[in-house]
Amino acid sequence: MISRPDRQADTRAPRPAWSPTTVLEQRSVVRALTGRDRWVLRMVYEHRVLTTDQLADLAFPTAKIARRRLAILHTYQVLERFRPMRVRGTAPHHWTLAPAGAAILAAEAGVSVRELGYNHQTTLSVAHSLHLTHTLGVNEWFTSLTTGPANSGRVSRWWSQTRCQRLWGDLARPDAYGRYTHGETVFDFFLEYDLDTTSLPRVGAKLHGFAELARTTGATVPVLFWVPTTMREANARVVLRRTWERLPDPEAVPVATAAAEFLGSISGTSPADPVWLPLHTDSGRKHLHELGTVWPRRTAPEEGVDAESTWAPLSGTVALAPPPPSPPASEFW
Repeated sequence: MISRPDRQADTRAPRPAWSPTTVLEQRSVVRALTGRDRWVLRMVYEHRVLTTDQLADLAFPTAKIARRRLAILHTYQVLERFRPMRVRGTAPHHWTLAPAGAAILAAEAGVSVRELGYNHQTTLSVAHSLHLTHTLGVNEWFTSLTTGPANSGRVSRWWSQTRCQRLWGDLARPDAYGRYTHGETVFDFFLEYDLDTTSLPRVGAKLHGFAELARTTGATVPVLFWVPTTMREANARVVLRRTWERLPDPEAVPVATAAAEFLGSISGTSPADPVWLPLHTDSGRKHLHELGTVWPRRTAPEEGVDAESTWAPLSGTVALAPPPPSPPASEFW
């Protein structure tokens, strides 16, 4: 649940799987992959790690089918998996991109694995990263938003922290960027996912980076702060409001906050529900799409930015185009 992410204790090392070594075996694996399989590979490349539960919600009709298909992809060596240790119960498998999966994505993009920026050991290191809980929390947040009721809206963009850093990291470093469409409202936003592990002065200081991003790009994109508790939210709003009022152009940095404690209560079960409180008003909590009417001055980042695979000369790597948040239309397995 995104309301109470598990604290990280320890992890079991990823288990090695069969690796397709011959040309015949590699071609056999490629032929066996469906469009949805390729989407899964792109998603774990984009977001570093996704759990079985998250992938089941996003792409499969049932959890059983998800587990079965992901196990097959693991035997093909296109996915790695690990399980974090828990004090109680068993964690779901956590999936990352394996070498054969990286080779397939690189071949489809017409580049080498090195140019893709893939490093096997770096990919595996997420299993022991101190940021694993945060990464999973962000991914769970977007999974919940993406898989909400069909009539609640649609997520058409979900960009990872890594992609945001590549695009805007010299100015601001949001945890994610998203686009949510509800009826005629198209709402772009940056997400700041808080676990109550960062001091409030540092949380407030993030607004300076977003102000510089707005000034440099001309884009007015709301910044959404998601915190674990209502107490944390109340304290954060004091600091955020103080910083926001001192910005050169506060209206260029719209801000809203929400507490995960509201999920499962009368407020709803999804980040799309009425849990959002704009920083500059006490008019009550809003649905996500209603924030679009609160800030009519909004402008999205340049249209088409990062819509295709792009080359980064300084790093010598290629960034693949972001995958859509939902898989291709239903297909036979």
